[in-house]
Amino acid sequence: MARGSEFLDLVAKSLDTDSFQEQNWTGTFEDYLALVEEDPKLVRNAFQRIYDMILSHGSEERVVHKERVTHHHFFDDPIGNGRDAMYGLDKALERLVACFKSAAYHYGTERRLLLLHGPVGSAKSTIVRLLKRGLEHYAHSRQGALYTYSWKLEDGDGELSDCPMHEEPLRLVPEAARRKILERLSEKFVGEYDLRVDGDLCPFCRKVYRDLMIRYEGDWKKVIKHVRVRRLVLSEKDRIGIGTFQPKDEKNQDSTELTGDINYRKIAEYGSDSDPRAFNFDGEFNIANRGLIEFIEILKLDVAFLYDLLGASQEHSIKPKKFSQTDIDEVLLSHTNEPEYRKLQNNELMEAFRDRTLKIDIPYNTTLSDEIRIYEKDYNLDRIRGKHLAPHTLEMAAMWAVLTRLEEPKKATLTLLQKLKLYNGKTLPGYTEDNIRELREEAKREGMEGISPRYIQDKVSNALVAEETVKCVNPFMVMNELEEGLRHHSLVTSEEVRKRYTDLLAVVKQEYEDIVKNEVQRAICADKESIQRLCANYVDNIKAYTQKEKVRNKYTGQDEEPDERLMRSIEEKIDIPENRKDDFRREIMNYIGALAIEGRTFDYTTNERLQKALELKLFEDQKDSIKLTSLVSSVVDKETQEKIDVVKSRLVKDYGYCDICATDVLHYVASIFARGDTKE
Repeated sequence: MARGSEFLDLVAKSLDTDSFQEQNWTGTFEDYLALVEEDPKLVRNAFQRIYDMILSHGSEERVVHKERVTHHHFFDDPIGNGRDAMYGLDKALERLVACFKSAAYHYGTERRLLLLHGPVGSAKSTIVRLLKRGLEHYAHSRQGALYTYSWKLEDGDGELSDCPMHEEPLRLVPEAARRKILERLSEKFVGEYDLRVDGDLCPFCRKVYRDLMIRYEGDWKKVIKHVRVRRLVLSEKDRIGIGTFQPKDEKNQDSTELTGDINYRKIAEYGSDSDPRAFNFDGEFNIANRGLIEFIEILKLDVAFLYDLLGASQEHSIKPKKFSQTDIDEVLLSHTNEPEYRKLQNNELMEAFRDRTLKIDIPYNTTLSDEIRIYEKDYNLDRIRGKHLAPHTLEMAAMWAVLTRLEEPKKATLTLLQKLKLYNGKTLPGYTEDNIRELREEAKREGMEGISPRYIQDKVSNALVAEETVKCVNPFMVMNELEEGLRHHSLVTSEEVRKRYTDLLAVVKQEYEDIVKNEVQRAICADKESIQRLCANYVDNIKAYTQKEKVRNKYTGQDEEPDERLMRSIEEKIDIPENRKDDFRREIMNYIGALAIEGRTFDYTTNERLQKALELKLFEDQKDSIKLTSLVSSVVDKETQEKIDVVKSRLVKDYGYCDICATDVLHYVASIFARGDTKE
């Protein structure tokens, strides 16, 4: 076999020729009408197509703090294998999809400019990138197929002239007949929205159509024989159906970038600069017809550009130079940040623009578990080579990021860290699902300020490449990077804000200390079954206590009074006073009862205080078997060292530590024990 032929065969096998032929289908106008009769959804408009594209990936209903939220799987980025997956933005994305749905049903939002508004790094651009890539992929599929046409102006094998704006072929049908065709199609269409083909031909096609009608003395059937319908495959790189406009220097902005410009070389051929054949319909509005156009940082545009947007959104028409209003069918999607939007609000001259704009807030993540997933996507075993990320490194960075975005609770008894934990699904005494929803509702601007995920990613990257000799990156290394970077952070201009962020880092460090202490304690205990047995024993006793019953002793078979000593030995670990023990026990029983009503099983790990109490109790019962504080001394006897090695191996096996960070965390916790900072 010749060199390279194996690779050629590999390439050939990977190509789908059937799919290629399907996507390059051409036929007569009559052929197209047959296709449309068989599948009426081929004539959907841009909003209907993008809405169906999102729905085609499926959805599921989630209940978050007693509020039902629809999660659309499209935003998990199944096309890109999760590369641009969205986390924690279900409510914002649900509002966006609702706008597409309303537009698909012709309820009014199709005449609005959709504006994604939020702080820097809140995934606005990523959402648009997902939609553009999704549209491309959808247009390649059978269910997302759409068609346009070309003109064959010469006899025989003459060259085809494509419609420059990729228009729907049914626009070639006179309006009265078009309505009748659509009425018949609507009878067969199974969708819930109406099928419409509004608007007129583009200037180029109007010119060709008019000339042919004159040539054939109004015989439309002869005119239509010059039409070749073809499959339209949207492509951002080829500038077909997907456009992107980015503001440049204000002095060099030119509206022809949006609506096309005169082709001066062809003026001599056609004799006039108002002949559509001497015009390039290649502005972003023109090429994005039938699909989507993105305006990057739209409010940085010159005012003249914004006037073009008024007609494009409200009337679905644009005004190319030297031509009348030209109809378009495309989704106008833009995004901007907070300062630019405030500037718009203060500009009275932009009232018409504001009135035609539908703002959708895209806030930062305020749920810790979702924030962690953002960083795990970039920093995982597949991406990081030659170094190890110690457990909780990304968690602590994410915790700090979320804390900076939360508003201080109005209740003095609730700390910001407790609020974060409530949002993340943990339970606290006195706080129900309704209370958590109230907390979210009272903090209207929560998530619109704070630290960007990009800053966290930059500092984690710094820690990973800082020293070649360091083989394991721990939370303190990243937190030091985060703190150091605040001095030079371009978006932190206030000393008061900088101090607040620094103070929150201290809160995170204290939380990390508590986490690793508990983790080492669990590694020493190392027996989840023992904790579960202890928990079951405790629950049996408090159930009997609250219901004034007795507990059956499993060994003797005798009914006994609830074990007050056991219950108090656990409750004292989390400082439940004697006069509050009844309240705490009823609280636990009410929580278990509420779960039972919802059909859920009680798990002690969902109640942070109870979990901590159980672990401390079990640790207290077993701590004398190992003297952890001996680690900080220079001499460790052989028996103790063997026990410490067992604990270290448990940290490696069960908690994701490597040998380096397991040793480091044991020394760190040992120093805490030596200071006497842990509960005895």
